[in-house]
Amino acid sequence: MAATELKLEPLAMQEAVEFWRNKVQLSPREFSKLSDEAKVMAFSVSGIAKGSELETVYQALTKAAEKGTTLAEFKRDCADIFEKRGWVGKRAWRVDNIFRTNLQTAYNAGRYKKQKAQAKYFPYLRYSAVNDSRTRKTHLALDGLIYPLEHPFWDTWYPPNGFRCRCGTRSLTKGQVERQGLKVEEHDPTTSLIEPIEPKTGNRLPAVQLIPDPGFAHHPGKTAWGGIVDDSLKKGAGPYRSL
Repeated sequence: MAATELKLEPLAMQEAVEFWRNKVQLSPREFSKLSDEAKVMAFSVSGIAKGSELETVYQALTKAAEKGTTLAEFKRDCADIFEKRGWVGKRAWRVDNIFRTNLQTAYNAGRYKKQKAQAKYFPYLRYSAVNDSRTRKTHLALDGLIYPLEHPFWDTWYPPNGFRCRCGTRSLTKGQVERQGLKVEEHDPTTSLIEPIEPKTGNRLPAVQLIPDPGFAHHPGKTAWGGIVDDSLKKGAGPYRSL
């Protein structure tokens, strides 16, 4: 089945572009030394050293963030780099991962900044998963859950919650919650056991623990706009160049 192409219409938001342009380019080795939270503010690609090739990939993603260019255009912009590493054919998932994960993170971090600014009017967020065969069972279990914007739940589960994660959030007013009779959750289910439902059959699957994918148990928006970064990533620190 052909991969679903990421739709980029919302990425024109200035907050997403601002987040992306504050990224710092690092080599894979430098990147690996950072905390998971600090990695949100860095840009690195496994297999590509810091230099002109990394800059080319970064600029191609910048164009996608600013102009909404497609995955196909991104592949063309970096074709020589990806072909050199054999990221074509069955290994093209590497390119999709770079494209989708970076842009989804930028979009969601930018969205959180807007949500924070409008919290007086939209105090609640609803988790929204893409309910298809590719949706992770743990993400599907969260679909539709509503929490206050500042509930600790979001510190762990604000999307993306894994590589190529397509989840998002939707803002809700107090009036929407009351008129629709929606339930606002209080309990954080993280680490609890769930029994996923197979979408096609409706059968229960073996129990799994409700946790994000490794490296994604943090809030990218709070990291970006709350200053939660390692000293080495602050502007002007060390040999790194802020972009």
